[in-house]
Amino acid sequence: MPERSGPGFRRRVGPPSRRARVALLTVGVLAVLFLLFVMFAGFWTDWLWFRSVHYSSVFTTQLWTKIGLFAVFGLLMAATVGFNIWLAHRLRPPLSAMSVEQQSLDRYRAGLAPFKRWALIGVSLVIGLVAGAAASGQWRTWLMWTNATSFGEKDAQFGMDVSFYAFDLPFYEFVLGFAFSAVIVSLLTSALVHYLYGGLRLQGPGRRASAGAQGHLAVLLGVFVLLKAVAYWLDRYALAVKTGSYKGVSGWTGLRYVDANAFLPAKTILFFVAIICAVLFFLTPIRRTWAPALIGLGLMVLSAVLIGGLYPAIVQQFQVKPNEQAKETPYIQKNIDATRQAYGIAASQTTPYTPQGATTADALKPDAQTVADIRLLDPNIVSPTFQSIEQQRNYYAFPNTLAVDRYGSGADKQDSVVGLRELDLNGVQRNWINDHFKYTHGYGAVVAKGNQVNDKGEPVFTESGLPATGALGDYEQRIYYGEKTTTYSIVGGSNKEIDYTTKAGENKEYVYSGAGGVSLDNPLTRAAYAVRFAEPQILYAGAISDGAKVIYNRTPKERVEKVAPWLSIDADPYPVVQDGRVVWVLDGYTTSDGFPFSSKTTLGTATKDSLTNQRGELLTVANQVNYIRNSVKATVDAYTGEVKLYQWDEQDPVLKTWMKAFPGTVEPKADIPSTLLPHLRYPQDMFKVQRDLLGQYHVTDANSFFNGSDIWQVPVDPTSDTKQVQPPYYVTVRMPDAAAASFSLTSTFVPNGRPNLAAFMSVNADPGPDYGKIRILKMTGDIGAPGPGLVQSKFNSRQEVAQQITLLKSGGDSDLEYGNLLTLPVGGGLLNVEPVYVRGRGAKYPTLQKVLAVYGDDNVAFENTLADALKKLFGEGAPPATPVASSSNPSVPANPSNPSNPSTPTTPTPTAPATPTPGGTISPELQKALADAEKAYNDSQTAFKNGDWVAYGNAQKALGEALKAAEAARGGSPAPAPTGTPAPGATGGGSPSPKP
Repeated sequence: MPERSGPGFRRRVGPPSRRARVALLTVGVLAVLFLLFVMFAGFWTDWLWFRSVHYSSVFTTQLWTKIGLFAVFGLLMAATVGFNIWLAHRLRPPLSAMSVEQQSLDRYRAGLAPFKRWALIGVSLVIGLVAGAAASGQWRTWLMWTNATSFGEKDAQFGMDVSFYAFDLPFYEFVLGFAFSAVIVSLLTSALVHYLYGGLRLQGPGRRASAGAQGHLAVLLGVFVLLKAVAYWLDRYALAVKTGSYKGVSGWTGLRYVDANAFLPAKTILFFVAIICAVLFFLTPIRRTWAPALIGLGLMVLSAVLIGGLYPAIVQQFQVKPNEQAKETPYIQKNIDATRQAYGIAASQTTPYTPQGATTADALKPDAQTVADIRLLDPNIVSPTFQSIEQQRNYYAFPNTLAVDRYGSGADKQDSVVGLRELDLNGVQRNWINDHFKYTHGYGAVVAKGNQVNDKGEPVFTESGLPATGALGDYEQRIYYGEKTTTYSIVGGSNKEIDYTTKAGENKEYVYSGAGGVSLDNPLTRAAYAVRFAEPQILYAGAISDGAKVIYNRTPKERVEKVAPWLSIDADPYPVVQDGRVVWVLDGYTTSDGFPFSSKTTLGTATKDSLTNQRGELLTVANQVNYIRNSVKATVDAYTGEVKLYQWDEQDPVLKTWMKAFPGTVEPKADIPSTLLPHLRYPQDMFKVQRDLLGQYHVTDANSFFNGSDIWQVPVDPTSDTKQVQPPYYVTVRMPDAAAASFSLTSTFVPNGRPNLAAFMSVNADPGPDYGKIRILKMTGDIGAPGPGLVQSKFNSRQEVAQQITLLKSGGDSDLEYGNLLTLPVGGGLLNVEPVYVRGRGAKYPTLQKVLAVYGDDNVAFENTLADALKKLFGEGAPPATPVASSSNPSVPANPSNPSNPSTPTTPTPTAPATPTPGGTISPELQKALADAEKAYNDSQTAFKNGDWVAYGNAQKALGEALKAAEAARGGSPAPAPTGTPAPGATGGGSPSPKP
């Protein structure tokens, strides 16, 4: 057979067959339909989700606002550009010049001729679509402008209400930018059409532009210059929110002397120059010459350089610099006042404080509550302890950072560390059924006293177990929505979920009956979710029965951010048990970057500290703001996912604006449940932004601010290796001017570049009359007080402390973890307390073994308990600390491990009274046994201090034998051991058990 590719073979070339065309058309149609359905699925599932949480108005308001902006500004842009293209074509010369340039353009004109109308429509629509899409992203700007609420405050330069800068000016700038874009695009496309059709020429003799082209382009340039005049006028007001760097403040905002006396008049002059220049351009079609307009444009450019650039530089050099302080002081004062007002720190109270190095029993009495509530349980360290003792099953987990809250009432109110036992799918065999149908929720809250540990150094739980029991009473313990719950689940119908597993290993089952979730009964809805989650099994899985629902967007922060997209959400949600429910509480912030004269700060930078990665996401990482309010308290029900937004700051105009834009979404402050109110607290991120500003803006006098001699900074956290600043701490503390201690959020300052303490800052975090009141104790005196870094150095440099730390580490067998270093004003001085945790090799969690304490400059204590440390610091006049709890407390599970960390006994050793026999006297055998026990205990203490581990072991053995003898002498009843003496064999946690 001949080769088919040979010279005699002619390959058939032509259109594809009918079958091929049908196949290609079918594939194309299916692809388009699939893409359309993917877009529909995203829209439809979002609508269903918003409807399920009863915030459908948020979805529709956003949707219609975006559609409206897209349509209006898209059509405006398309109409403007289309009209100018049509006009340019209409003004084309009847005959093209006979030149090589025009002859080469003939073929383009001829090729375009049949499609001119479609080309016009196509180009206009494409440009309109791009402009409409950009405009739809400005929905926040539009809603704030149309719903603007007055601040009731005027700026210090122009006398305009702050709302003009916060709501109006951003919208005017957006419209102006849009108008500039429309004119520039129209100018470019018109010039191209004029060139294509001979209205503009680059070559050949005679006029370069026809009369029509000249007039058209001159008018467009005139409109451009007229818009520039409007921009110059708005720039005058924008000076009040102009940001730069001054006096070490990177976000300095507002006018300075050169702005008010050079830039401001320059902008006014340029405004009139631009209007004159625009008039000259508008006269160009009449005068038929470019000369006046181009001369005017040149003069405007020259004016911008000389008046807008050179003149301010001359003023700065020859008027400001020779006498800068006198010139700038009034504008610095405006910046100070506006910044303090915008960040809510104007009412902060600064009091001189001279910390004493010693104190008396009478001086300590008013601070008894502060001392009793000193938090020893560090919520940033004890999560592994909660995990090991209270995890119960592998598919549960606790957050890395636990929450601090208050439970109880009156005298029984207790600072507590709280964690929810959330679902952790890493602890189960992963498959689609397990991940989304069987393991769907966590179970129960675990609560421990913040100021107390047991004799093993473990938390004292007030709510624990599975199901949890304790002080909280009955409540819905299932946690379907939590910080660790990031995947979707399908619940309800006939789907039986794993509720929890009993101690006997029996799986309890449960069928979800909550109101949360989206029904999957509709096949179209199932198909939409199959596309959304990229999981085809949702379409046909038999496990999805009638009545089944899908729950997703399950983290509290994610849910609140979706229903309130105008809020910035605090990075640290915390759980509260109230009214038989577990709810997450979140703090929402309203912000603005349009408060005149108020310096700007970057939220991500201001809220970063040594615990940032452990706590969660940063607060709005890159956003620069110069106004912030904690305006909303939000709750998310851990069982149903219900979201509630409550108005917290009733005076905030930004919140009022958003409430008008989204009516009915925020409930009044009066509707906050009375059982929830005691658990609300001052938010950390708000506090960190305020303390960041107060580092410089605690200075209220402009002359002192100019000198910059009193700048504070937040100290680096000495207990962390991150080199980040120290986080604030929730504690119960009494400030010197307060009558009683209150739940507060506290922090410290050190002078810029120095280690001593500059100030102590506290804000009342308990809802009530003083909520949000910021008090600052400014250190005075020649010596001052040590900052956190110096306090830590004092701990580590003391020989006796260093020796015991070495023993605690057991030659490298154990790791030390320093807890929160708390600084507290007590007894006229400053008490620093730091719990020290030890994690033995192979141990799953750390236990509290020591307490470091410093009072004044030289009083350092490193003891087993806080009570011992305070007694060493203050003597017999020490306020009573919370005693160490026994590990036999029924609410505290026994420690399964037996860490061998060297430590001294957990309490001091006063002589214990002997227990009389039934006859009322003490037998000689019992007296001798108790004496032997006390001698053995004293010998073990001496051996421990000397590091003689052989003698220590012998003494411990003798102690055990003496206690057995005492028990026998009492007829089998447990003998009364000296206080602090460990039970025989109980060498873990509270008793020393060093290795030879």
